[in-house]
Amino acid sequence: MPTLAPAHELLAIAHQLADAAGAAILPHFRNLDGVEGKRHAHLAFDPVTAGDKAAEAAIRAVLAERRPEDGVFGEEEGHEPGTSGLTWVVDPIDGTRAFMSGVPLWTTLIALHDGERPILGMIDQSYLGERVWACEAEAWARLSGERRQLTTRTTARLEDATLFATDPGMFREGGEDAAFGALSRKVRMTRFGTDGYAYAMLAVGQLDLVVESQNAPYDVMSHIPIIEAAGGVVTDWAGGDAQRGGQIVAAANRAVHGAALEILREAAQKAPPLPFGKG
Repeated sequence: MPTLAPAHELLAIAHQLADAAGAAILPHFRNLDGVEGKRHAHLAFDPVTAGDKAAEAAIRAVLAERRPEDGVFGEEEGHEPGTSGLTWVVDPIDGTRAFMSGVPLWTTLIALHDGERPILGMIDQSYLGERVWACEAEAWARLSGERRQLTTRTTARLEDATLFATDPGMFREGGEDAAFGALSRKVRMTRFGTDGYAYAMLAVGQLDLVVESQNAPYDVMSHIPIIEAAGGVVTDWAGGDAQRGGQIVAAANRAVHGAALEILREAAQKAPPLPFGKG
């Protein structure tokens, strides 16, 4: 195991990364100066903007100065190994399609992985000035200029739950669409289109479930310590480790999580391994 700096020092760096990313992103928001498409088997169009690239470059520049011994794994520039045993996992703009549409539901995702698990998470929405984070089992938010500790909802039944997912089109293989449809019919309300912002709102206590598929590790790594510290649960559809990505179910509490898993388990698939650590 790596030797860790005190939690407040690591969090200070994470806040600096989020600030740097926000400063790089905001000049491009609602002022797009170029959109490229990345090709994936499961997405007809996966955009990347100048804002995505500028934000990841800004994050890597801060880490090169403050934590040069750490590894970095980002969506745009891939994996750069380090020597410390720690890896920063970043998605500079999660929700690029919302970003390029001028909708302020995109976020910057930052996590710190110790070789076995993510130990720090941060979700930042720089346009709205909202940020949630967790380290050492404490989860906090800055919303409307106020800092508050996070607590998830206590909803006990699926029939009373609110369910979010980014896109119904992400449920494609091995009965995923049927499983998600069955879950959607059980809950009180289903909404789409919020990407990583939905996970932040789950930790804040605004909703009960986020269920997705086709996630990369950088899409989910930051959410795990935040939601768990706030009282929630994050697993794959089989109830296992979620850090590799793939199929994700995040729940406000164990009651709702267990009920959702009963419906989703038959369509569970194994996610690929991480490019670093033991996950």
